[in-house]
Amino acid sequence: MASAPVLAVVLIALEIGAGPSARAQTPEPMAIGHTRGAASVVHSPAAPLEATISEGQVKEVAPGGVITYPSVTSCLTVTVRLRGGGLVGAHASLFQVPGELRSDRILPALKARVGGRPVLAIEVKGAVGAWHPSYFGKAIESYGDADPVPVPVGQDVEGVARAVADGLGRPRSLVTVRDVPDGDQIVR
Repeated sequence: MASAPVLAVVLIALEIGAGPSARAQTPEPMAIGHTRGAASVVHSPAAPLEATISEGQVKEVAPGGVITYPSVTSCLTVTVRLRGGGLVGAHASLFQVPGELRSDRILPALKARVGGRPVLAIEVKGAVGAWHPSYFGKAIESYGDADPVPVPVGQDVEGVARAVADGLGRPRSLVTVRDVPDGDQIVR
């Protein structure tokens, strides 16, 4: 017969859900270097077939899906083509839209969403001449009054490509950059 303290511990454990059924739902140990948070970001088994990605957002579509980037005027879009056919996209805005990601947070969020999945290509499109490559590392909003904001001089296609490749931790050779006129962008 169990002693009173042991019985009390067993009853409390069952009460809070730490009994055998709770153990059955406990996830398996993870490999070194992996985290549950990253796994939930990286794997998107329920990715939709269509997504509209507004300024400051990162989203994913399933293989065969379509991404719409609305009203790309002074923005850049970054679309990652996954080897499995899916697309992960980001809409980088020169100025932060309230509640959305700043330009210096967009590549880290995109990188987290892609995770370690194989990448075929990375396509950057939009107002290339409005962007200084450093905006991916430090958003315009981050500069103080005494700290001058870098101003783009022409279209720095190579600088933007390097900044995106570095920000995503991918080879520069995967990145293409195109200046695209104002309007909606549709990527299939």
